[in-house]
Amino acid sequence: MKNTSFLLLLPALFFSACIATSSDKPDNTMTLQRYFAPTGDGLQSGGVQVIPVKTPKGEFKVWTKRFGNNPKIRLLLLQGGPGCTHEYWECMESFLPAEGIEFIYYDQLGTGFSDDPKDTSMWDLPRYVEEVEQVRVALGLDKDNFYLLGHSWGGILAMEYALKYQDNLKGLVISNMMASCPEYGKYADEVLAKQMDPKVLDTIRMIEAKGDFDNPKYMELLMPNFYAKHICRIPLDQWPDAVNRSFGKMNHSLYVTMQGPSEFGIGGKLKNWDVKAQLPTIKVPTLSIGGTHDTMDPEHMKWISTAVQKGRFLLCPNGGHMCMWDDQKTYMAGLITFLKDVDGGVIK
Repeated sequence: MKNTSFLLLLPALFFSACIATSSDKPDNTMTLQRYFAPTGDGLQSGGVQVIPVKTPKGEFKVWTKRFGNNPKIRLLLLQGGPGCTHEYWECMESFLPAEGIEFIYYDQLGTGFSDDPKDTSMWDLPRYVEEVEQVRVALGLDKDNFYLLGHSWGGILAMEYALKYQDNLKGLVISNMMASCPEYGKYADEVLAKQMDPKVLDTIRMIEAKGDFDNPKYMELLMPNFYAKHICRIPLDQWPDAVNRSFGKMNHSLYVTMQGPSEFGIGGKLKNWDVKAQLPTIKVPTLSIGGTHDTMDPEHMKWISTAVQKGRFLLCPNGGHMCMWDDQKTYMAGLITFLKDVDGGVIK
C-alpha cells in the first residue's frame, strides 16, 4: 500500500518539478514594457546621454540617444560624410522598434549636437576610433550585445574600429563603403563619370580643375546628374526631410579635410586609406551592404563579405549610396535578419 501511495504521488511531484523548472527559466520575451523601460529610477532624459571624451586637445562632449532597450542587441550607428549628422538614421524608427532592436544615435565630434572644436587636427581617423571606444565604454556596450553599423565614412570608421577592438563586438555592419579609397577613386573615375552626360562632366571637371568648388554651378550640376542617380535615388524635390536636415548641417571643414572637396573619388587625409589586406583578421560576424547604383563598387562590397571570416552580403538592387532610404525595405529586412541571425547563433 505504501508503494502504491508513492506511485500515485509521482505525477504530482513531476508536475510540481516542471512548474518550478519553468518558472526558474529567465523570460526573454521582448515586451513593450521591456523595450521602453526607463533607465534607472532617476530623472528620465528620453535616452539622451552626453558623453565626455578625452582627446589630445582636451576633453569634449559628444551626444548620443538610445532608442529602445534590448540587452542582447544594441546597435550603435555611425553616420557618413564625414561631417553629416545622425539625423538621416531616423528611418530606423520605422523598422527596428517593431523587432525589439535597440539602436543608438551618435553625433561624432564636430557634428550635430556634439562639440565642434573647430580644429582640423582633430579630424583624424585614429582619434575617431578612440572616440568610438570611449563611447562604447560609457554606454556599457560589450561583446555580448554590441553591434556597430557604419555607413559610408562611418563604414571606414567601423572597419578601423573592428581591426583594433573587435573583441568588444558581437557583430559588424559595413554599409555602402569599400575597403580601399584608391579603388573607390578609380571606380568613380572609370565607371561613374562615364555614365554622366559628357558635356555636364566636362563642366564639372573644369570647375574642379580651377578649384572653384564654391561655384553654385558645381552643385547645380551634381545634384540632378550625380546625387539623384547615385547618392539617394529619390526625386530631389521628394528627398526625405531627415536627409535634407542631415546634409544641411554638414561640417564642411571636417568633410573637406577627410574626403576632399571633389565629389568624384576622394582626397584629403583618406586619399590613401586601404585595409583590404587586413580584412581577413576580422572574425566577428560581418554584414556588407551595397547598392547596385551606389557611388561605391557593388562587386567590391560583395568581396568584403568573402574577405572577412564570417561575412554576408546584402545587395539593394534599386539602391544608391543611401539604400536605407531609396531601397528601404530590402535594406531593413536584410539588416534585421542579420542582427537576429547573429543573436540566434546562426552566424557564429
